[in-house]
Amino acid sequence: MARISGVDLPRDKRVEIGLTYVFGIGLSRAQNILKATGVNPDTRVRELSDEDVAKLRAYVEDNYQVEGDLRRWEAMNIKRLADIGTYRGRRHRMGLPVRGQRTRTNSRTRRGRKLTVAGKKKPPGKK
Repeated sequence: MARISGVDLPRDKRVEIGLTYVFGIGLSRAQNILKATGVNPDTRVRELSDEDVAKLRAYVEDNYQVEGDLRRWEAMNIKRLADIGTYRGRRHRMGLPVRGQRTRTNSRTRRGRKLTVAGKKKPPGKK
């Protein structure tokens, strides 16, 4: 079982795709890692030798900030923005879009689902 930075890579996927399951590694970074370590990107994770897994693990730990450290670093940056009272920090704190998107419509991802108003009377309909 290939385990890198505390993440079990999916056994049936190609190594190139399997590496993207680690937080902080996307497709282009995975390709760079494989090129630098000399591992064939077309091999499946289950076919990796122990030496290949060790090479990948060592390279990732030495050269990149991934998983817990990266999540902590991002959280600290957001907390810093909120503490100094920037506009972006306030938007993060309020759970609204941070990068200038409109909120009159859309932005359901950040704001959540709209709740219906309880007890609202319906206008009398024609019969």
